Amino acid sequence: MRGMGLQGVVRGKKVVTTNPDTVRPCPDDKINRALHADRPNQLWVSDFTYVPTLSGTVYVAFVIDVFARRIVGWRVSSSMTAQFVLDAL
Repeated sequence: MRGMGLQGVVRGKKVVTTNPDTVRPCPDDKINRALHADRPNQLWVSDFTYVPTLSGTVYVAFVIDVFARRIVGWRVSSSMTAQFVLDAL
């Protein structure tokens, strides 16, 4: 498409998903991306994402047990705050 000068249609507003706090240092990667656990509850990881819906964007936070590969906690919010991620924990 690029070679032909074509471009896909973009609909809706762009969602800002990252608002870095430049005052605070970036936290260290405590596990050096070694996503392996020998037993349940040894290592939990978390992430959050956004889901566009007809009524607006919602944010979803997950906490996953690496050993069991199961979600052990989750929370949905209409605003992207640190508190809703902590609530998932």
